[in-house]
Amino acid sequence: MCTAGSWMRTVPNRRNAERPTVLAVFAHPDDESLACGGTLARLAAENVRVVLLCASHGERGGEFGPVRNDALGGSRASEIFDAAEVLGISDLLLLDHPDGDLRWSHVAEFHADIVAAIARYHPVALITFGDDGLYWHLDHVGVYERTTTAVRSLGSEGPALYYVTMPRGVMRAIVNAGRARGWTPPVKGLWSLVPDAFGLEASAPSMIVDVRDWIGAKLAAIRHHRSQMGAGPLDLITEAEARQWLGAEQFHCDEGVVPLFDLIKSLG
Repeated sequence: MCTAGSWMRTVPNRRNAERPTVLAVFAHPDDESLACGGTLARLAAENVRVVLLCASHGERGGEFGPVRNDALGGSRASEIFDAAEVLGISDLLLLDHPDGDLRWSHVAEFHADIVAAIARYHPVALITFGDDGLYWHLDHVGVYERTTTAVRSLGSEGPALYYVTMPRGVMRAIVNAGRARGWTPPVKGLWSLVPDAFGLEASAPSMIVDVRDWIGAKLAAIRHHRSQMGAGPLDLITEAEARQWLGAEQFHCDEGVVPLFDLIKSLG
């Protein structure tokens, strides 16, 4: 395995083995918070052991050049530890697969890492990107492919899969609010992307999770990722606006898969 670090937080007087586990698999530090931080925080609040596997340190920061920036990777590693604590994540597995090349490099190794995490934690459910990678980010698409293949390789023993997508129009509303308050999008990085790309061709959701009561945790986690988010529009929106635009997280799953929180309730 390519594990570069592990962090664990346990719930007092309750062994982890007695709690259902949900495994979340993402590409870079910040993906977990932006894509479904509310769902992860809600799961943790409902006494689910949430395990996060992050494939890379994000050492290229969205730039696909040939040179690693390990100082940036170190900063982003520190940020994801802080965000994970805010969200109530129990275990964080931070791997060191190559940022910017997750779809093509270390394919067998990354597959093995995911299978090993499933074998170690026995999750009842696994959350990852949908096939659109939120906005067709190829690293995200690669994580979708590797995770789907890993789970399907386990047949009926694999956990239920839930693919997170972003509601169409959400990022446009956030960017427009920031612009109205004097913010200007940068020429590079996350906020330079066309906001309408988020969720543009996502599969129709089969499950929508209400996370309005966990917006404070989601925003706090996102804001820990300063090296990626910078001084962006999420710093300028109100909590009421955040509840409106980010208070519903959507997922799609295979036909017959039980909605995530119904599955958790059924396990008692």
